[in-house]
Amino acid sequence: MSLLAVGTVAFDDIETPFGRAERVVGGAATYISLSASYFTRQLQVVSVIGDDFPEEELAYLRARGVDLSGLQVRAGEKSFFWSGRYHQNMNDRDTLDTQLNVLADFDPILPEHYKNAEYLMLGNLTPAVQMRVLEQMPRRPRVVALDTMNFWMDTAMDSLLEVLQKIDILTINDEEARQLSGEHSLVKAARKIHQLGPKYLIIKKGEHGALLFENDNVFFAPALPLAEVIDPTGAGDTFAGGFMGYIASSGNLSFENMKRAVIYGSAMASFCVEKFSTERLKGLSHKAINERVAQFVQLVNFDYEMRLS
Repeated sequence: MSLLAVGTVAFDDIETPFGRAERVVGGAATYISLSASYFTRQLQVVSVIGDDFPEEELAYLRARGVDLSGLQVRAGEKSFFWSGRYHQNMNDRDTLDTQLNVLADFDPILPEHYKNAEYLMLGNLTPAVQMRVLEQMPRRPRVVALDTMNFWMDTAMDSLLEVLQKIDILTINDEEARQLSGEHSLVKAARKIHQLGPKYLIIKKGEHGALLFENDNVFFAPALPLAEVIDPTGAGDTFAGGFMGYIASSGNLSFENMKRAVIYGSAMASFCVEKFSTERLKGLSHKAINERVAQFVQLVNFDYEMRLS
């Protein structure tokens, strides 16, 4: 079951209360594909980098089964770069620098063997780029998921609403859900967002877990209490990769299986935050992932008796 990830492959400078990492590997497509590679090895990436991106990082992705035929490499140009500083609570951050570089005029070109991908994860990019990818696919993928942010709601709402009509799953945080819907209640927000196109809505709430909506069906996945959170960068993309990787590997689109996928995505995100950059996502074992999932299950597992009549 082939999974196509579209997004950035980039460099980050990250400062948190626990340290600093300079010019480390980041980008939505990087986190998505690394996370998904633990569930399926039929992975494809569409992105763009400069020739400053380290070959050893690309080699590692290839070793994980990631097809990089759709990764454009621009000679003599620089890769996308982002720098940010996290506040003490690790939820809020300040962007210190953004250098679009090769991303400024990125035109996503799908190789022929990408065009029939069965699962598509559209990472956080301009809605126009996301639509451009969909327009190149001769038949609609079995599942299309999309991540976006409030910046595109502020600057490209019409284009965003157009692409939302063509997707199955939307992943956003609670602030973005409220902005997109105009509703403070997340239940009411979900109802309005369903009307915009997505059948499923995942609202990420950071350290407070995630909500999955499908009409009147609602599922809550808690966040795993961790002894240390070193770097939240890429956690949302790691979640998306784990979620979509699990869906692609199972081929099951029921709400019950979506619930399981949310737990697997949450488990992968909980690994991501334990170290800077993609370091913690490298070299994971299936045993470690399954043990982490079991911890999530234990968080909400309890026996009960009906005492009221």
